[in-house]
Amino acid sequence: MVGVSHFTWWHMKSTIKTKWAYSCLPAFTCIHNFTGQRFIYKTSSEVHFERESNSVTNGQLQNFPTSSYETAMEKISSLITCQRRGEKPPIANKLEVMSLYLKILGLEEDINRLNIIHVAGTKGKENTTEQLSMPPLFLFLTILAFKIFISEQVDAAIIEVGLGGKEDSTNVIKEPTVCGITSLGMDHTEILGDTIGQIASHKAGIFKPKVPAFTVPQPPEAMDVILERAKELMVPLEVTEPFDCKQIKGLELGLSGDHQFYNAALAVSLSRCWLQRTGNWGEKYQNDSNLPHEFIRGLSTAYFSGRAQIVYDSYPNSDGSEIFSKNYGGELIFYLDGAHSPESMEACAKWFSNAVRRYEILPHLSFKVENAEESSENGHLLHESKTLGQFEKSFRQILLFNCLDVRNPHVLLPQLVNTCASSGIHFSRALFVPNMSKYSKVTSGASVISSDLNGIDLSWQFNLQRIWEKITHGKEMITSLEKDFKIDSKEILPPHEFLYDDASTGCHSHNYLAHSAVIPSLPLTIKWLRDCVREHPSTRLQVLVTGSLHLVGDVLKLLKR
Repeated sequence: MVGVSHFTWWHMKSTIKTKWAYSCLPAFTCIHNFTGQRFIYKTSSEVHFERESNSVTNGQLQNFPTSSYETAMEKISSLITCQRRGEKPPIANKLEVMSLYLKILGLEEDINRLNIIHVAGTKGKENTTEQLSMPPLFLFLTILAFKIFISEQVDAAIIEVGLGGKEDSTNVIKEPTVCGITSLGMDHTEILGDTIGQIASHKAGIFKPKVPAFTVPQPPEAMDVILERAKELMVPLEVTEPFDCKQIKGLELGLSGDHQFYNAALAVSLSRCWLQRTGNWGEKYQNDSNLPHEFIRGLSTAYFSGRAQIVYDSYPNSDGSEIFSKNYGGELIFYLDGAHSPESMEACAKWFSNAVRRYEILPHLSFKVENAEESSENGHLLHESKTLGQFEKSFRQILLFNCLDVRNPHVLLPQLVNTCASSGIHFSRALFVPNMSKYSKVTSGASVISSDLNGIDLSWQFNLQRIWEKITHGKEMITSLEKDFKIDSKEILPPHEFLYDDASTGCHSHNYLAHSAVIPSLPLTIKWLRDCVREHPSTRLQVLVTGSLHLVGDVLKLLKR
């Protein structure tokens, strides 16, 4: 998923001395408290809370007592509806109902006083207030965000739509300061329509009469729709060109990927327009030819968890401290990106390939590397050389994958494989796992992860494995692994040699084949990978985690990130 909605506005908060508030409720957010090391990671089904609070023992999280925070999460979980994607929402007119909720709370007029940047992109109702029940989860969180923004008297509010735009509950905003549309792709087609033009119509629905708007280059059909809507509402619309890194004086964008050059340009245009229209541009920024220092700092330090993120794994020590995996001899590196659409999967594959090649690694080759203390930012490895000698390393790229059943793995997996292959990057193995997250419950990072595997349904994971084997072998998988798989079997995990033996010598057994395996538990998978690098100190495993934001969030939770 690409778009300015994933530009980290919070870094700008501390530099231009403006109180920003950011709402990206249904997606994946990292809120960084600059006064400490407290992180909140949120997906639409799970909140990952406080990095220091988790510890992993034998692949499972330690038990923590229930807190008032957990109680609040239980209450919020009660607002989650059981509606499946593609079904009509239980509320016929979300905008009208949303307006009623705001009226009850006395927020209707206050919203108009917020200086809002409204962003869209890809990525029988009740009639009286007396009959209104508690709103479903997204409406509740949207109302809560408005309430907090108004109560805190924020100077700027960045509001991203939840789904679409025209009929989204955030479109109660009538007087935004500026609007933006990020790169559009074929996502949520079961609701927004099966053409890029229909999707663009929903996105352009956030335009308001005569309110400035910005977008990036779009497919012709989408651009025609956006331009027509802008003309109808007399909207001054500007199409931004890709960002030129020369503007940030030799620094790199904080977020990796070619698509981020479009996102950065859109972020700059929206920010400049907001500052100008609210009277905050001032004499300091009169020279339009140069970016203000605050903009440069924001663009170069922007960070978004779970998007083009590289994490060196670390093991919990007996005293609670963390030990990087390379201190055990081997190395385990996770490359995380929550791509789940064809367009975002292509961007993910390009980023992963570049990140691997950036370290000048070619698959299945060995060469000398120096020990290094390495930390990670989004898509970039930072190196601090140590004089601990040199040793030979071999490198293997592993795929850790899952996606929702409403996605099309027949499109996503070939897109990933072919794009990586075009850069000379090939996955030696693929692991298919279920998510830990429950779509019907919101939990904190301190919550206990169940180790009970009884009754778990792995039919979708075996389907993904069949698709993968067809891609790698060019023919249908002839074995019946799903039928033979026993959840209580001692062979629930492949042997460690599965990752290291040549595929040609591999044989299938229960849940794994020469190129792929189904593992019924994500915590077990992480522990198994760690055990593998312990036993094979000469090999570095580069694990790409993708296909689902839920999966990425779950892995970050287990890695305590």
